[in-house]
Amino acid sequence: MTTVPLRATEPTEPQTLPLGEHRSPRVAALRTLRNHPLGLAGGLLLLAVLGFCFLGPLFHRTDQTHVQLLDAALPPGGGHLLGTDTNGFDVLGRLMVGGRVSLEIGLLAAAFATAFGTLYGAVAGLAGGVVDGFLMRVVDTLLSVPFLFFVLILSARFHADALSLSLVIGAFSWLVSARLVRGEVLTLRVREFVLAAKVMGSSRRRLILTHLVPNALGVIIVAVTFQVADALLVVSALGFLGFGLQYPAADWGSQLADAATHMSAGYWWLIYPVGACIILTVLALNLLGDALRDAVGRRAD
Repeated sequence: MTTVPLRATEPTEPQTLPLGEHRSPRVAALRTLRNHPLGLAGGLLLLAVLGFCFLGPLFHRTDQTHVQLLDAALPPGGGHLLGTDTNGFDVLGRLMVGGRVSLEIGLLAAAFATAFGTLYGAVAGLAGGVVDGFLMRVVDTLLSVPFLFFVLILSARFHADALSLSLVIGAFSWLVSARLVRGEVLTLRVREFVLAAKVMGSSRRRLILTHLVPNALGVIIVAVTFQVADALLVVSALGFLGFGLQYPAADWGSQLADAATHMSAGYWWLIYPVGACIILTVLALNLLGDALRDAVGRRAD
């Protein structure tokens, strides 16, 4: 019987993956966001809107304070690319100024709502039990109240300026953020790093600010984009109903209301540009929010 000599097995080197394969969850999320065409389109569109509203007035200077009746209701052309309104204000310049104010109110309202909703949801999710049930029943009760109804009452009661409108809108917009953060905290509080922090004696304040909120940041960022879009729509609705900023201050809602009263006169350039600005801005925020939500979901995977 012939015997086959045994070959000495050479030691195998450990398999190493290409450098690009070692991706952290954050890198994977950014890659998902970069490969999201609608999200990129929304981000670029939002940058264009921000540049139009905040940088545009630096290059297209107009007087948005003093009425100029001699130039009232001029059609697009000449020195006014989008014409003038019934008070003689340049429509293009008023779109920039009104958009800047509307976006500032929306961003401030979203910041107030997200900050309070995040803390509220984190406390409810971490506490659990009876405390969580009570806090969530408060949220459910407030969600059943007509949002726009109370905003209209408060706007009519108090003098409408950018800060007060932001506070009023933010005071009724934190409920969704609270529920989203609470759901995320319910999954985070049973993770090993949170349990280890509890064993080490971390206080609830430290758990929330150091461990829970930073790890729920993806959900919070997604919520902010939708909060800004919702706040922008509310600002436009309040201005359209006459409860927005007082003249001569401008926002897109008040411009839309002024345009609606003169549609029968054929002043089409008063309503279509401002309507397009509102639609494009909300669309950009929603597309960006959807992309961020997908990226956060990919990171969680």
